[in-house]
Amino acid sequence: MQIGCHVSIAGSIDKAIDNAVERECSAFQIFTRNPRGWHVKELTNEDITNFKSKLKESKIDRFATCAHMPYLPNLATPKEEGFEKSVDTLVSEVERCAQLGIPYLVTHLGSHLGTGEEAGIKKLVKGLTKAGQTKNDVMILLENTAGQKNSVGSEFKQLGEIFNQLKPAKKFGVCFDTCHAFVSGYDLRTEEKVKETFEEFDKYVRIENLKILHLNDARGEIGCNLDRHYHLGLGEIGEKGIAAIVKFVNKKKIPIILETPIDDDRDDFENIRKAKEFA
Repeated sequence: MQIGCHVSIAGSIDKAIDNAVERECSAFQIFTRNPRGWHVKELTNEDITNFKSKLKESKIDRFATCAHMPYLPNLATPKEEGFEKSVDTLVSEVERCAQLGIPYLVTHLGSHLGTGEEAGIKKLVKGLTKAGQTKNDVMILLENTAGQKNSVGSEFKQLGEIFNQLKPAKKFGVCFDTCHAFVSGYDLRTEEKVKETFEEFDKYVRIENLKILHLNDARGEIGCNLDRHYHLGLGEIGEKGIAAIVKFVNKKKIPIILETPIDDDRDDFENIRKAKEFA
């Protein structure tokens, strides 16, 4: 079983490995930089060497690691300056992942800001296609959205339509977020409903394109479009649904990454232990 959580790089990027090992992770996700700003500090040779060395020592399979795009980029924006900055950031993140030996980069699909889904998807595909031209083996993973206003890619059919426009195909995959799927209307509360949901996903997107699973329970009820992650089994998806999801993706050998909160109820350690119990 390959399972872990999003870990901090505070101090230096190699500290992510320490944090992953401490939490008994066999998979993990990071930001390669400050996720809340446009400015990026270049990776030094020491950063890269230390990260790769610690990853090798940890015995965590590098194909169970991923990075996540920062928050500010919007690949579906109609604003040209913002679009160019967003694409430049995506290209930069792909290159940083290549330097670190991280095979997957997860990206949100963005907001069309009221210009309509067709216009937003056109910009999104243009930006992703440009980033897909980079000469390395990093795969960009499209993350399904929670269905918030002006977003694209919450419905599997539309996600598949976006995905199938991208070239070269080998540069792209998908990250499935359980909270996002649930609050956008896909029922994941029972073993039967989990099976039905993944069958629909397979119909439009194909399971073989699913490279990372974000395992999160949901604070909001089904179809509410509220992107609020919660502790495994304690949210609206519940224990039966989370257990069925874990068993399904574990059988498919898809790495599982938790993005659950840290509060008085639970921390990363406890949520990871809970996920392993469900398996």
